[in-house]
Formats: sequence, structure tokens, C-alpha cells
Amino acid sequence: MNSSVASTFENVPNEVRSIDIRLLVQLFEQAPDVAFFVKDAEGRYLAVNRSLADRHGLKNCEDAIGKRPVDICVGRFGLVPTDQDAKLLRSGRPLVDLLEMHWHLPHEPVWCLTTKLPIMDEDGKVVGIVGFSRDVRAPVENHEIPEEFASALRYFEQNLTEFYTPSALAERSNMSLQRLSRLTKRLFGLTPSQFISKTRIALASRLLYETDQPISEIALTSGFYDQSAFTRAFRVATGVTPSEFRRQAKQIDGPNG
Repeated sequence: MNSSVASTFENVPNEVRSIDIRLLVQLFEQAPDVAFFVKDAEGRYLAVNRSLADRHGLKNCEDAIGKRPVDICVGRFGLVPTDQDAKLLRSGRPLVDLLEMHWHLPHEPVWCLTTKLPIMDEDGKVVGIVGFSRDVRAPVENHEIPEEFASALRYFEQNLTEFYTPSALAERSNMSLQRLSRLTKRLFGLTPSQFISKTRIALASRLLYETDQPISEIALTSGFYDQSAFTRAFRVATGVTPSEFRRQAKQIDGPNG
């Protein structure tokens, strides 16, 4: 916190500086596309909004209190955020706008941008976490996208192997990288790199879930150089390997589909 902000903060009434957690929950109840949470020094939920509870198939928000993500989410989809929390609690380093896939019950993978911030006591010790995961913006209507960019996107989706960098997508769109960055942020809420990664992994996850194609074929279809590169990228985005994702997706979906 810089000196000017710190000085301003010192003059804020205690009632404002110590905002009740329940008030924050009430605020985030108005944002159904955001999963809000506050956690203690052990990574256990102290408060969540209705959206987070719904995503985990919980009847009441209270059902999450005192539990960690690993206690309410299947397999590595619960282990990954639990590990994230442990690292943040140890290091105090915030996590900002991390693009990752979450699994919403009953069987819906959804892309989110997650931000987690440490809660510090007066001595600078990390005593908890406050954060949220917001759904990546749904695709906009075609008429909202400039025609040249829309044409490039259509080509990109059909030729994923040709676009390894944002610069390649910018060139195809006949625009500067800076303009491309502003456009993808405005339209999708993502940087160009995040958009490219999301498009590839989204296709791969759908193929893993809906087909029995070999993982090596899915890797190439999704625009990856080989299965090894695909597995690394998929693990970064989802926290699990492609084979683990396929297995867990079918387990979550159940025998009746």
C-alpha cells in the first residue's frame, strides 16, 4: 500500500475499515456470475455467496462453512484450489486473474478468472484469504465484433494449429497487437493469450467429455504440437491431466449421463 493510500485509509472510520463479512456476502449475492469467498488461516470457508454454493451442488451456503475446497469438490478439482490456498497462506503473494476451469455440478465445466488476496493482521501475518472467481464473459453477438476480427476468429477456430501467439492472431485480424489486446479484453474479458488458451482447452475438454478419441488425436485437433505439450497446458488450465479430466468428468456425470 503506497503512502498516500495508507494516509487516506488511516482517516477512514473503524466501521468502514472493519466491514462485516456478512455485508460483503450480501453484496456478492447480487453477482450470480461470481463465486465469492472468505477463508481462515487454514483455508477453510468462513463465508461464501449463493453462487459458490450452487456451483458445488450445496443446498445451503452454511454447508460450505468450516470446509476446504477439497472437502466439497470432486478429485483434483478440489485439490487444486486447496493447494493454491496453502501456497498463498505461506507466501502472502496474491493470485490475480488466473484463467482456470472450474467444474460446476452436475456436469458443466466453466471458465473463470480467479483472484485471491491475503488478509493480514496488524503484524503483517497472513490470517486468511478473500477472493472470487468470476465467469469468463459469454461469447458476444456477432454484430458486436468488427467484421475483420470476426473473420479472423472463424479462421482461428478452424485452424488452431496456425495460431501459436497473439501476434499471429493480430496479423490475421489486420490490426496491431495493442488493438487486439483491447478488443479481446472488451469482448471476452481476456488477454489475447488467455483467449487462445481458452479456445484450445475448451475444444479439448469437450472432445474428452463427448468422445472416445485418443488423447494424442485430441491434442493435434486442439492445436497442440504433441500430446506432451497438450498435457502440460491442460494441467495448467484445469489442474488435472487430460486422462484424469476424462475419468472424473464421466464419474461426475454418472451412469445415466
